[in-house]
Amino acid sequence: MKVEIAANNIASAISAYEGGAHRIELVSNLAEGGTTPSAGTLDYCIKNIPIDCFPIIRTRGGDFLYDIADVATMQYDIALFRDMGCKGIVIGALTADGDVDVPICKSLISQAGDMQITFHRAFDRAKNALESVQKIIDLGCRRILTSGQFSNAYDGRFFIKELIEKTNNQIIIMPGAGVTAANAKEIIDICHATEIHASMKDTSISKMNYFSTHFQKETHMATSTALVKELVASATSA
Repeated sequence: MKVEIAANNIASAISAYEGGAHRIELVSNLAEGGTTPSAGTLDYCIKNIPIDCFPIIRTRGGDFLYDIADVATMQYDIALFRDMGCKGIVIGALTADGDVDVPICKSLISQAGDMQITFHRAFDRAKNALESVQKIIDLGCRRILTSGQFSNAYDGRFFIKELIEKTNNQIIIMPGAGVTAANAKEIIDICHATEIHASMKDTSISKMNYFSTHFQKETHMATSTALVKELVASATSA
């Protein structure tokens, strides 16, 4: 069983590692589902965190329909991250009709070299799940991150089970979205998943001593080491 944690900054990535995560999906803008992290952030993580950090390649939040400028930007980032020694990336693209955009995905994968490819939750917005799975397999992706085309993986657990059975080890189907220490074991037991994905974030309060009276004390969401430990313990006991 492998636990992947979505981390939205360096501190979160360190917390994920310290909590026992086996891999990190490195993102910016977690509230928007994740966008491409900076090269500096990835470089620090590669050099200082001894587990794989796979950056999401996504120019913006919202849908997964990309134009020429989006694609060119993502190709550039992939080539840059490849040359930095990154071991894997997380991608996904759809057509306006809800199909996997095979030409765009191929153009991104062509820049990846030997990096592992995860297809992200764009899959959950795809029109025909089983047809889409086959296209993603044919693209050579290593895994699909999915909530089973529901808003969260717990609600989609029975469809995730079906996907795992029908793909028959051709690709890793990794449940994610709404996964917690409380429901991870049930999701794994039902789906027979070998990997699981979560963010395990909590509110982090600023350590600033001085605050202007015109503003509230700043907070942000960050990965919690304690929550990751709980998830890892639950997932690996399944």
